This record gives sequence, C-alpha cells and structure tokens, in this order.
Amino acid sequence: MCIHCWIAAMISFCPGQSETNPPPRDVKVLRPVHTYSIVARDPATGQMGVAVQSHWFSVGAIVPWAEAGVGAVATQSFVDPAYGALGLEMMRRGKSAPDALRGLLASDDGRAVRQVAMIDSQGRVAAHTGERCIAQAGNETDADAQFSVQANLMEKDTVWPAMAAAYRSAKGDLADRMIAALEAAERAGGDIRGSQSAALLIVKAESSGKPWADRLFDLRVEDHPDPVGELKRLVRIQRAYNHMNAGDAAMEHSDFESATREYAAAVQFAPQIVELPFWQAVTLASNGRIEQALPIFHEVFAKERRWVELTPRLVPAGLLPDDPKLLKRILAQAPR
Repeated sequence: MCIHCWIAAMISFCPGQSETNPPPRDVKVLRPVHTYSIVARDPATGQMGVAVQSHWFSVGAIVPWAEAGVGAVATQSFVDPAYGALGLEMMRRGKSAPDALRGLLASDDGRAVRQVAMIDSQGRVAAHTGERCIAQAGNETDADAQFSVQANLMEKDTVWPAMAAAYRSAKGDLADRMIAALEAAERAGGDIRGSQSAALLIVKAESSGKPWADRLFDLRVEDHPDPVGELKRLVRIQRAYNHMNAGDAAMEHSDFESATREYAAAVQFAPQIVELPFWQAVTLASNGRIEQALPIFHEVFAKERRWVELTPRLVPAGLLPDDPKLLKRILAQAPR
C-alpha cells in the first residue's frame, strides 16, 4: 500500500479506497535535497519549529513544516513532501510524532533514501535516516531537550553532533538557539557542496484558528552566498516588526507604557529602517500623544524627506486626525 493510501485509511481521508485500487500517489521531488536541519520545541514556551540550510535553491519551500498546537516536521534527502503534510495531519488527530513517523515509513517504499524528523506539541520527537542517504549522513535525537538534528551529504560526520551541542548550550529563545545550531553546522564543515538557501519556521504553542497569526517566524533565504548569515539578519528584522505589532496591539488597549516599550525595542532591533519610527509617531499622534510623537517625526524627517510628503496623505485615509493645526505641527518638524 502506498504511503498516501495507508494514511488515508488511518485518518479517513479516502473512504472506500482499498489496497487493490489505491489513489494515485502525488508526484514527489526526484532530486535529492541534501541538507542539515533541526526540529525543536521550547519546553518553556511550547513554541515549535524547523530551521534548515542546503546547497539547493529554495529549500524552505519543501523541507520545513509546522503548525501551532500540532507539531513540526523536516523532510529531506530524496524529499517526499507527504511526510510534512500527512505527518502534521496525523499529529493533529492525536498521533504522537514517533507513531506518525513509524506509520509513514512503514508504508513508504522509498524509506531507504528518506531523512525525516518530527516533533509534536508535547515534545515527543523522532527521526529517521535511511540507509541509502548519501554520506556523511545521520541524526541525533534528544527526547529530554525536545529536539532532533539531522544531516546528509555533509563534509564530515561531526556536523549533526556539533549542531546538537550548540543547541543545548545556546542562550536566548527558540529562534536564537536554532540559528546557533545552523551556525555550528557551518563551522563543522556543513554541506560538502557548499551553501545556497536556508529557512526558519517557528509557530506558537497553541493554535488561534488563524494559521497566518500563529507563525512567529516564517523566513526564507532562497539563494545567497551566506544563507545562514542572511537568515540570522532576517531574524533580527522580524523581531523588530514583531515588536512593532505588539506595540500597535498595546495601543489598541490604551496601554501606552507597553506600547512605548515595544516601539523602542523595534527601533533597537532595526535602527536602519526609518519606516518603523514613522508609524510609531503616526500611531502616537492619532491617539492624542502628540508631544511624544513630534520628536520622532523630527528624527524621521531629518533622515528621509519622503516621509514629509507622505504624512498629509494619511489624513484622508483616516490614519491621522483631520486637524489642520495638528498636521501643521507635525510638518513643522521637517528640517528647513
């Protein structure tokens, strides 16, 4: 029985199908996506995710899978994306990550060339490295620390142990520690072919019913000479925007102290992005905090004059009050 038909029988995807008349198997990736990755769950926050790097274009499109309140999957080597989609579906319906992985492998004729790792929302973790994955290949799974690292076609067999050691010793949140694991892989030799793309996907512990709101990090470096370094830079920018969003949420609840703190954090993470303090100033001004807003407008206008031209356009859009005196005070902050 094919992997898709087996899982269909397990979770009632395909009622009425039988082994003698299985549904057609989806087309799968035939070229190997040799790479290294980590799946992990943070026991303190419940966040789960996947980080990955490969010498292959756009690795983030097929290797990492994650869903809030469910689990995370990395599927690589000769990739069958069904391990991601169906693995999450099985965990969503109550299967543990080890049980889900066992079931999918049992029904897969190509399991000898697969490399897969799964972790569920309770931190149960499992990994598989097929005996025909291209050397150097292997994995290290830590049930206590709730993570697994796996790699294939590496320069050395020290790559995945180095990733595991780095993850265990790293400080910071889940994103920081997963990036540390990728950096350790590079220091240990990495992919024998070099580097090309990377991705990071981290979701919240519990589902809100809005998948787009549950992704804390969903970043891809499609093609870059230093994909891990670029991914690390994007994580910092994402943190800035996460703080901006938190500041806006605090403003909606008139929690000006929290909003000020979040906006300041956003600027600290990405001081080069002038747009962040601009919208901070707009939000403050539109909520009657004009004295706090004016110095920020002054700094923004001094850096880039385009924001002076944009500001009056916000009035008809309802983003600033229709108050000519207020608008005049704001525009007066522009250097002459």
